Amino acid sequence: MKTLKSNVNIKGVGLMSGVEFEVTVKPSNSKGIYFTKGDKKILANPNNVVSSDHCVVVANVNDGADFKVALIEHFMAACAICGLDGVEMEFQNLPVDMVETPILDGSSKIWVEEFNKAGFVGEEDPTPALKNPVLFQKDKSAVIILPSEEETKITYAVNFNHPQLKNRWVQMIQGENLNEIVEARTFGYLKDLETFQKMGLSKGVTIDNTVGMTEDGFTTDLRSEFEPNKHKILDIIGDLYLTGINPLKMKANILVKEAGHALHIQAAKML
Repeated sequence: MKTLKSNVNIKGVGLMSGVEFEVTVKPSNSKGIYFTKGDKKILANPNNVVSSDHCVVVANVNDGADFKVALIEHFMAACAICGLDGVEMEFQNLPVDMVETPILDGSSKIWVEEFNKAGFVGEEDPTPALKNPVLFQKDKSAVIILPSEEETKITYAVNFNHPQLKNRWVQMIQGENLNEIVEARTFGYLKDLETFQKMGLSKGVTIDNTVGMTEDGFTTDLRSEFEPNKHKILDIIGDLYLTGINPLKMKANILVKEAGHALHIQAAKML
């Protein structure tokens, strides 16, 4: 099992609520990624996902679901990228039932940097080989996971109403562009922001943590070409790691077409 050498303390706003949350990511003596608040605890597991509409929300399903953590995918991706398979994220005991992991810069970059500063102890447990294909399809969307003899590659297709992201395929190859995936920020249509905020969502969105898509461009300079597409790859890394099996280590070709968190989670359950 691989865990942190020391605590990581982070404070930041939640993307959905705009509320500031303070968390401590702690070393663990047991395998599994857990979220805790007081005496409440949630294991990162696809069966504990209670919503995947706008982000991934997990809850203590077997204990009344009175503690929920939203937008865990970037943190989970950072754990997969660093090979952490035993840590605990502790929230301050705020008087709210649903908390969020801080959005930070909208990617996994700061999480990975802070984990590297804290250092690591132990070795990640061996990842079992994938023996059979996994396929989940709904309408025009699909997630396909195929066994491979080589390092995991992820190829993701998006089809957004945007000139740079129309029928766009992007591939992650670990030895070549994984850093571009790590730093890819969350995104959305600028025209939808006001509507979402009236619904009580996206209150923590800023130009620094979110790439806004305009009719023919973006609200900020991209960190790399097709950054929003690369963020989708980051999302599925985090979502599949809910299984406890690191998708970056299981030797697979992962092909995704026009999917989102809901399909990612269904594929994780099958996996």
